[in-house]
Amino acid sequence: MITLPRPEVAAPRRLRARDLRRPLRRTLREWACELPLLVAALVSIFTTVGIVAVLAAETLAFFRLVPLGQFLTDTQWTPLFLEKHFGIVVLLSGTLLTTAIAMLVALPLGLLSAIYLSEYARPGVRRVLKPVLEILAGIPTVVYGYFALLFVTPLLQALIPGLAVFNALSAGIVMGIMILPLVSSMSEDAMAAVPRALREGAYALGATRFEVATQIVVPAALSGIVAAFILAVSRAIGETMIVAIAAGLSPTLTLNPLVPIETMTAYIVQVSQGDTPQGTLEYRTIFAVGTTLFMLTLALNIVSQWVLDRFREEYQ
Repeated sequence: MITLPRPEVAAPRRLRARDLRRPLRRTLREWACELPLLVAALVSIFTTVGIVAVLAAETLAFFRLVPLGQFLTDTQWTPLFLEKHFGIVVLLSGTLLTTAIAMLVALPLGLLSAIYLSEYARPGVRRVLKPVLEILAGIPTVVYGYFALLFVTPLLQALIPGLAVFNALSAGIVMGIMILPLVSSMSEDAMAAVPRALREGAYALGATRFEVATQIVVPAALSGIVAAFILAVSRAIGETMIVAIAAGLSPTLTLNPLVPIETMTAYIVQVSQGDTPQGTLEYRTIFAVGTTLFMLTLALNIVSQWVLDRFREEYQ
């Protein structure tokens, strides 16, 4: 009878105290990393909630004294005058006028530069031109404002004799130059996400580079380009220093870009200089205007996100 050797059974290893401490240390390290991230997220949330709460409280106090209908339909804005009028349409028209001029400058130039960087420029040229173009986004807006007032306005006055010193045209043009890097960079990023196979397929069918760029790449990246346009509009609406310096502080209901106007942000700067007593009706107008501006930019951001979700192209 053959007796097989019995397999040796390893004795259970006794858990040591340091083995028990390892999961605890790992958990503490995870908490040490997670807690600052949580605090950062909560700070941003509470900041947004605080801004909305302050705007809502002061705006409601304003509308207890000024009817909403008058605020939306009056065609004059003179809260700092003896005869007071509170027609937000005056400031809104000035804001939309400068924004429209800025878009006429930034959208075509930004899209064309994005097409060049994405489809025509060599890698070395792209690495140089894109950072140079984005330098425009780092220039302080107050510098842009004085550039519009002291350089662009005299240049335009030589071409348009009736142009006023403060006007919406020069402010809108310079504002378009300022937001051009935003349009160009975001549009170029959207075009770069288009798969190379689409371009190669078009070239295989005999398409030219221009046809590939305009009929293949741009339609495929349309959602990102439209989102860039909408965000640029939101950025132009919220611009302050350029319009405050170059467009003037004359609340006039007009669509003439050659005369002084006043935008919503410029009015907020005017009242915030400290001459208006806190708690007065005149002081609360800046919160009513700020709420209008907040709702306008919020609507644009929602539209931008909807465009991204609705028309986004996904490729395998």
